[in-house]
Amino acid sequence: MPQNEYIERAQQLHGKQLDHDERKRKKTARMAKERSHKLKHVIGMKAKLAHKARYREKVELKKKIKAHEEKLAGVKPKQTVEPKNALPAYLEDRAIADRAKVLTNSMKQKRKEKVGRWSVPIPKVKPMTEDEMFKVVKTGKRHRKGWKRLINKMSFVGETFTRKPPKYERFIRPTSLRQKKAHVTHPQLKATFHLPIIGVKKNPQSKMYTSLGIITKGTVIEVNVSELGLVTPAGKVVWGKYAQVTNNPENDGVINAVLLV
Repeated sequence: MPQNEYIERAQQLHGKQLDHDERKRKKTARMAKERSHKLKHVIGMKAKLAHKARYREKVELKKKIKAHEEKLAGVKPKQTVEPKNALPAYLEDRAIADRAKVLTNSMKQKRKEKVGRWSVPIPKVKPMTEDEMFKVVKTGKRHRKGWKRLINKMSFVGETFTRKPPKYERFIRPTSLRQKKAHVTHPQLKATFHLPIIGVKKNPQSKMYTSLGIITKGTVIEVNVSELGLVTPAGKVVWGKYAQVTNNPENDGVINAVLLV
């Protein structure tokens, strides 16, 4: 058993106190008052963060309640009363309208699920300055010219990449910071694979970094997944898939990414 689970171990060996459940119930009941007291007396930046978190919780709770109410409203059986006389033409389409409403709701739900499914693991990343990304390389006889830049971050170059002559090369990609493979984790299979990189799709920092093939945290890369044997509904083998980088490659020395399924 892990070292931090000593309370659970003690409970398994010796049991709980006789008033354990009662004390737990009282503590839970007191939590609301304690929280309210803290929120009333907290000031400054802590107050802003606390109120923001509380507001987010309330929004989530309201959404859950609304969804639950909608579910109950949808499940409730309708009492069909047979009309005594013949129905007029303008009342005959009411059942069709109900079906259309159910269909619309189901489409909205599917759309929401699809949006959640295609959302990336890291939606926001910390912006980087140019000083973090590049190092100025002084050139010329007197070392007064400073138009060359050395890339400090991990980069990807394709198989057909050829360096320009050093005299005319503006952006220098060090060989030690070039990567051709990434450790990609499949979120559904819960397994990690060492896959070759096809290209850099998007770097959230800048379009220029995307064109240079610079890989930082949050970058979307394209990897070769032919080894995994993924197949489309039509029966074709999937060759390339997108993955988002989840670590800082320049610090770790490797690229870790999550496959966007």
